[in-house]
Amino acid sequence: MSRVAVGLGSNKGDRLANIRRALKLIRERAGVVVAASDVFETPPWGVAVQPRFLNACVLVDVELPPHDLLAKFKEIEYDMGRLKKGGRWGPREIDIDILLYDDVRINDKDLTIPHQYMHERAFVLMPLSEIATELTHPASGLSISDLLAASDSEGIIRIACM
Repeated sequence: MSRVAVGLGSNKGDRLANIRRALKLIRERAGVVVAASDVFETPPWGVAVQPRFLNACVLVDVELPPHDLLAKFKEIEYDMGRLKKGGRWGPREIDIDILLYDDVRINDKDLTIPHQYMHERAFVLMPLSEIATELTHPASGLSISDLLAASDSEGIIRIACM
């Protein structure tokens, strides 16, 4: 069994319902959700001219290896209406990212763990810090709390419980 930190984001449709549906599908198809953060409304990242996102993080115990878990998450995204085309960092019904997978480090054409931008994204670090302050980034060795303290969390608003 492996412990995985997962990021969830939505900025199309009923954003909160999308986050909650993704959580339900992760429970049904991927593993046991052991912790879930609150939901935060956040400014877009990468492409600024788009609706604000809702973001949350969950910790999931899984038996799937990393690439199989990624395939399962892509299947959930597709089933929820996310299309393959639509541009990087653009609007989406749901985005499911593997942030951390135990202390595993992977960097291939399909998957990067730890997530290559998580240390720069307060919209990931803020919800993750609620449920995993003890975790450290495998590459930097810094705690999630330290990474959050060094990030810009301006414009992030806690809006709901999962």
